[in-house]
Amino acid sequence: MDLPVGSSYEEICEKFSWVIPEYFNIADAISDRWADDESRIAMTHEASDGSCTDYTFTEIRDYANQLANLLGGLGLTRGDRLVVMLTQSPECAISHLACFKSGIVSCLASVLFGPDGIKHRLVGSGAKVCITNAANLSKVTEIRDACPELQHVIVVDDAEPADALAFWESLSSQSNRYQNVKTRAEDLAWISYTSGTTGLPKGVLMPHRTLLGNKPLFEYYYDYGPRPSDVLWSPADWAWIAGLINILLIGWYSGCRVVSTDMQGFDASAAFRILAQHRITVSLLTPTVLKLMRQVDAEAAQDIDLRVVLSGGEAVGKALALWADERFSLTISEGFGQTECNGMIGTNPRLMEVRHGSLGKAMPGSVCAIVDDEGQVVEPGTKGNIAIRRPHPAMFSGYLDDPIATAGKFIGDWMITGDLGEQDPEGYLWFHGRTDDVITSSGYRIGPTEIEDCLLKSDVVQLAAVIGVPDQERTELVKAFVVLAAGVEPSETLADALKQLVRQHLARHEVPRLIEFVTELPLTTTGKIMRRALRDREINTQTTNHT
Repeated sequence: MDLPVGSSYEEICEKFSWVIPEYFNIADAISDRWADDESRIAMTHEASDGSCTDYTFTEIRDYANQLANLLGGLGLTRGDRLVVMLTQSPECAISHLACFKSGIVSCLASVLFGPDGIKHRLVGSGAKVCITNAANLSKVTEIRDACPELQHVIVVDDAEPADALAFWESLSSQSNRYQNVKTRAEDLAWISYTSGTTGLPKGVLMPHRTLLGNKPLFEYYYDYGPRPSDVLWSPADWAWIAGLINILLIGWYSGCRVVSTDMQGFDASAAFRILAQHRITVSLLTPTVLKLMRQVDAEAAQDIDLRVVLSGGEAVGKALALWADERFSLTISEGFGQTECNGMIGTNPRLMEVRHGSLGKAMPGSVCAIVDDEGQVVEPGTKGNIAIRRPHPAMFSGYLDDPIATAGKFIGDWMITGDLGEQDPEGYLWFHGRTDDVITSSGYRIGPTEIEDCLLKSDVVQLAAVIGVPDQERTELVKAFVVLAAGVEPSETLADALKQLVRQHLARHEVPRLIEFVTELPLTTTGKIMRRALRDREINTQTTNHT
């Protein structure tokens, strides 16, 4: 399915219609159809020592075939689950691809997880196999006895792992021929997990059709790309939707080269270097990543050939977007979605007017609106729930073993994102924060995002997070946690200046009454600020102080 050709957002939306076949297998689309060209590069992998290795689509297919045969020999059959806990790497891509080929369901897990997070995914999914690296084998070993379904652990970078199979050694004895199973578009392909900012992460069931649902959306974001000449990279972990779909699967669907890197924690200077060295043309850079890159801009590489920068995952903010536009000599595309339905809202700077600070408009083929808690569409300019209407081929098919939570995600046919926003008369959607991040103070309902964006207007502020803290008089007080730029010292005078900055740009009730300078903020593995963790800390502090 291709994005219709058109000269404007309106024309494309008018022409667009979904056509999803009954049968579809992701592996056929992203790997095998390119593999007859033995010179076509699928991936360039940059190891931690800086060395780079190219892999062709032919090699990737053959390795995935060998792994599919190995898994079959271990007793896994169609519908069984396998946890992939790896960094960006050829082995990570090969593992998912082998699962798609064989009808095994891959489950995403980050190497940043501790034993409890790994156990939650292994036990919850009933995974029979876990593929990981030597650095994380001890975590799996620690909780292995508590995972009764887990039969085998495969390690990618250890020649003789204890109580585990060696990935490459085990593959070497397997045939590189494999007949992909015939999957229906609705068959389960992988299980993602919610970011887990509140409560335990929920397994999100993603069928094979999800890729077809995302393809035209990202062609829109990437301005009729990815194109054959494009090279894609993002620091986004492939254990999350942003990295896996938006870069790897979408890039390979178009037969493009994808760059993977062994970046251990985000390094802004290294990001600039990677963009330049590998001649990246399409990149996904989240707002948090852009903020950190802005801090080292003066010393960063200048020779960058980006054609498209997509940002999202949280509100980008006008000031940050304008910096990115100037820095990369383009107008960034902004995208909005979530684990349960990727790529719902966004922009294409060539096909529509971009209003930085907004999320953009509903993507072609998507019906998005602001609805109230009863599922009624509200008038423009009224705050409510950002929602997308089902059915949609990019939408999840449910939460793992949790029909109650699945039903609770919807009001009628509206999938409620958990984000608050409003729509203006021209159809642009504006983000105001998570529903569980809304601050209630003196009768006002306050979203933290615009306050954080305002604080970031100051050159001395590197990162900012805003929450509500309990207050007997006003219900909650607005409190800001601020990470200062290098070399800047905290002071009461500086705190007063930042309050004045907010006072100048926003309403009086949005001015933080409390500002705390911190050296770091709690982040999810996708780079989102965990305001819930800050709220919990405040509650615990108040409880301690009153006992």
